[in-house]
Amino acid sequence: MKLVEHFKDGLDAPICLTWELTYACNLTCEHCLSSSGRRDPGELSTAECKAVIDELQRMQVFYVNIGGGEPTVRPDFWELLDYAVSHDVGVKFSTNGVRLTPERARRLAAMDYVDVQISLDGATAEVNDAVRGPGSYVMAMNAMANLADAGFTGFKISVVMTRHNIAQLDEFKAIADRFGAQLRITRLRPSGRGADVWDELHPLPEQQRELYDWLVDNGENVLTGDSFFHLNALGSTPLPGLNLCGAGRVVCLIDPVGDVYACPFAIHDEFLAGNIRSPGGFEHVWRESELFAELRSPQTGGACTSCSAYDSCQGGCMAAKFFTGLPLDGPDPECVKGNAEPALAAVGAGTAPKPDKDHSRTAYRRPVPLGMPTARTPDRACDTSPLAGLP
Repeated sequence: MKLVEHFKDGLDAPICLTWELTYACNLTCEHCLSSSGRRDPGELSTAECKAVIDELQRMQVFYVNIGGGEPTVRPDFWELLDYAVSHDVGVKFSTNGVRLTPERARRLAAMDYVDVQISLDGATAEVNDAVRGPGSYVMAMNAMANLADAGFTGFKISVVMTRHNIAQLDEFKAIADRFGAQLRITRLRPSGRGADVWDELHPLPEQQRELYDWLVDNGENVLTGDSFFHLNALGSTPLPGLNLCGAGRVVCLIDPVGDVYACPFAIHDEFLAGNIRSPGGFEHVWRESELFAELRSPQTGGACTSCSAYDSCQGGCMAAKFFTGLPLDGPDPECVKGNAEPALAAVGAGTAPKPDKDHSRTAYRRPVPLGMPTARTPDRACDTSPLAGLP
């Protein structure tokens, strides 16, 4: 039996656990999957976070992907990082680079079981800052330079692929090579604020082919996770990465208030499995949740099972289908064979489910810009920068 077949039944502990420590963020990225910006007042305390780490150690979860929001704006971030590593739970954290000073880069380079992932969505400031905000390109490049200068090799550069940066794949790879880093590319999902910009930003069909061909030629040295298995239907060469939706099977998300979701891209009550503050904690949610049991049961594949490409694409991404109004057992909205087009045409305007969690700083919400975004003055105290007043 292939390893992926074991994954379908779920494991005793997740092998890819994402933990968002905070919804606070200094940026307002157009496609933010968690609609981050402001802190949630119910955020897990330092003591509660340490209790989660203790539980992960008992469950033998060997590492976690920490994100947000921007995790480094939590005043206790570095304390929690040290605590996790000292309790045998490795950490890979995603950051826009705002707190990665030369001193902190040297500290990270001296640590074991820690990896860093810098978010960058354009190989040029013009492309990146149009999505992530003015100055974010320079901030990310400075953070990468600090890591490289400190001797931290192999850190990750994480890129969400959009129709505006597909043509920059070679440039992204060159940036990674220059800093001794590894390129990681992920798929844009219509999750969080990404639902608002999906139609404007998701790659066009011809760009999907361009991405597939590039990965065939370069994929051995590029990380993709489970992002692009829907592209396998384009050719006979399978792409590297997990050829399976791992939601609730090997993947899940803990959010800043302790809610556990089946997938980092499906922050919606439909995919809420429980909360770690409930009796039994995270372990009970992972092993006893009715939602996870349902996701781990045999799946029919629906109409997709009659497609010759089903074994290679497995019907695509659950979150992408849900937030575009498609049935979960139907084709992916970016099905490269066009099988989703009739279903998408039948989805009425405004009827697709909307993300039901939003921590955006509302003064910054705007349509996706055609050029460089313009900074605006916050009109409410809670819309001010989450960095205000922090050391």
